[in-house]
Amino acid sequence: MPGVATGGALLSTQSLDVHAGERALLSGLSLEVRSGEFIAVLGRNGSGKSLTLHTLAGLRAPAAGAVALGSTVLGELGRTEIARRLAFLPQDREESLPLSVFEATLLGRHPHIGWLRGESVRDHAIVDAALGRMGVANCAARMLTTLSGGEQRRAAMAGLLAQEPQVYLLDEPTNHLDPHHQVDVLLAFRERCATGAAVIATLHDPALAERCADRVLLMYGDGRWRLGATDAVLNAAELSLLYATPMRELAGAGRRAFIPA
Repeated sequence: MPGVATGGALLSTQSLDVHAGERALLSGLSLEVRSGEFIAVLGRNGSGKSLTLHTLAGLRAPAAGAVALGSTVLGELGRTEIARRLAFLPQDREESLPLSVFEATLLGRHPHIGWLRGESVRDHAIVDAALGRMGVANCAARMLTTLSGGEQRRAAMAGLLAQEPQVYLLDEPTNHLDPHHQVDVLLAFRERCATGAAVIATLHDPALAERCADRVLLMYGDGRWRLGATDAVLNAAELSLLYATPMRELAGAGRRAFIPA
């Protein structure tokens, strides 16, 4: 993909391979992620979902192929420029920084602030709005280390909202969250898609993918993958193959859920 534009994609891959040692987890993925799109990634534990997101974020090198932000290969961009355009939420992040929730969320603004100016009234307003949207505004003055696991998770996502990138990479964003907050945080990022951003999120629950995703990437852990529209890809037969166990589809009130049969 060296230096070649990808037709308006915010993030793209060309013939991307992701390995863990000698094991091929993902082979030959060519993907274009466009403005307004939410892509969910599903697969068994150990199928390479997290390593793939780390590769898309530029935090590890692909075994082959390339990743680009816009028309520029990721490796040609500095980390500050990447952070202006891409935000990454790791799967588990144990907070140990001696910061308040507000201070930690304000870090999300730093790629835009740079060295020549301080934090502005607008930066503070963006942080306040992000904390409110994640339902942790009442925790703003508290130290991160005093929060519950779910509160810490939502505070971390508030930092990503404050960062205001073009692309969000979310690794199991619903970890540690109750059902209400699982849906709410995904809808918050769905709202960002409506403003032109794009989201790629690894999820455990196909029902959450069905609710939020435009497309779904299935990873089988042996290099094989399938990418398609949510309605086409999410079905009991395909998920039974993906999870190596019989799955059953339940439908009601305009929603679908999938459970082990």
